[in-house]
Amino acid sequence: MKAVFLDASTLGSDVSLEPIKAVTGPLTCHPRTTPEQVTERLQGFDTVLVNKVVLGREHFEACPELNTIAVVATGLNNIHLEAARDHDIEVLNVTRYGRSTVAQHTMALILALATRLLDYDRDVRQGRWAQSNMFCLMDHPIMELEGKTLGIIGYGDLGQGVAERARAFGMDILLGCRPGQEPGEVDGHRRIPLEELLPRVDVLSLHCLLTDETRNLIGASELSKMKSSSLLINTSRGGLVDEQALADALRAGTIGGAGFDVLTEEPPRNGNPLLADDIPNLIITPHSAWASREARQRIVEITARNLTGIEGAK
Repeated sequence: MKAVFLDASTLGSDVSLEPIKAVTGPLTCHPRTTPEQVTERLQGFDTVLVNKVVLGREHFEACPELNTIAVVATGLNNIHLEAARDHDIEVLNVTRYGRSTVAQHTMALILALATRLLDYDRDVRQGRWAQSNMFCLMDHPIMELEGKTLGIIGYGDLGQGVAERARAFGMDILLGCRPGQEPGEVDGHRRIPLEELLPRVDVLSLHCLLTDETRNLIGASELSKMKSSSLLINTSRGGLVDEQALADALRAGTIGGAGFDVLTEEPPRNGNPLLADDIPNLIITPHSAWASREARQRIVEITARNLTGIEGAK
């Protein structure tokens, strides 16, 4: 196996690639690869590892030796899958590596928004507590999670992890149908149509992949159906939510708050409606929910297992 990793720095410098090297043998690593460099750097390799580098038909046509793509992530939207099939290239991805860290981050966003943590921290730092005429500040309404309803769209490994932690806070769980998904019951939780789910939830958390069917799954119409106190959480994929519609809804008080770890463009070099300074009760984190060292090392280990057994593996 002759393998190259086109964007190894995306896993960080504090993880070991030795489990992969034990399978592939010598591994050529590039910290980053620009689109213009992809074809040249694929030459002579039968196996390529990527995180976010885009691979398309033109690369496969120019590199006939390529037979395996190992995506060191879950999402496959950077790979032209039809072209890979046409060229008999096997595409592998990593699942079930981030349940703990992504669920932890999701709950951190929910808790920070529900308790107005950042608002109260800002008030203290700006001296408002010191100027208070009583022992505390109560300027921002706090939501108690116990007895509230959490709606989850996407009840895979990550959605299940969030549900498990939310139950520990005393929350009730409802599941929402993705487009084309039938209502029913899963793990004792009802799965109901989206239009029925939205008015009932106090928190809505998204854990589904971005597809043509789920793009802008939550737009202005959907936001208008939610409670004015409800929270919207997205630690899944940018593009699941119409970002301009969400910015407008938060300003108008249509919903109570939002916590996002993902945006449609990452990094947001061209700006984003959600990055405006005047949007209340909004937390944006830089696609970091997955990035604990433990989770990143698991990605390496799962990738190594995926590559084991591939024809030509060491």
